[in-house]
Amino acid sequence: MARKIADIRRPEIVQALYKAIEKDGISLPGYDQIAREGEMSRQLIRHYFASGDDMAVALCDALADTYRDCLMKGIIAADDSRRLSVFLDFYFNFLSDKGLPKPADDAVYDALFALASSNPRVRQNLHDQYTLLQMTLAHEIQISYPELHQSGCRELGYLIVIIMYGHWKMVASLGFSTDYNRISRQSLDRLIESYTANYVAPD
Repeated sequence: MARKIADIRRPEIVQALYKAIEKDGISLPGYDQIAREGEMSRQLIRHYFASGDDMAVALCDALADTYRDCLMKGIIAADDSRRLSVFLDFYFNFLSDKGLPKPADDAVYDALFALASSNPRVRQNLHDQYTLLQMTLAHEIQISYPELHQSGCRELGYLIVIIMYGHWKMVASLGFSTDYNRISRQSLDRLIESYTANYVAPD
């Protein structure tokens, strides 16, 4: 069945928004900038996205889809015993030699986080994304370490998310060395080991 024109145009516009942010920095670009980047008319963009908020939310969704697709490819290629390692290796860019590089999207996420401080829709979208990531990691930790209490798995999921996010801000935004990819990745193994050895569930 033929694809609807909206199913083609909307992703093209979102991709133009992505490129405009990469090029012009942290502020969400205007319609004219996006139109130039996508080599399309301002009117076409407005036809498919009535507001900048709509575009920003669509961009959040597109970024999440990219990560989900990459992770699914990695999980399918791995056996069950390595699923957690696949998650963590991917987020610290250790699967690029297997065709699964972590997207270089930190400038775009910076722009969305800045927008989230004043935009409830974008804030809720990102909140939901990172909560889902936390819960997904907690689930994978529970599978790998069934002896660990669920509350410990949830805590670890949260800690891993904030370490990953903070790490990439330091590397991608502030220019710290990518040598820290390995240090940060190894720290997660030690963190998980400390939880499995010492965690006491709350009453």
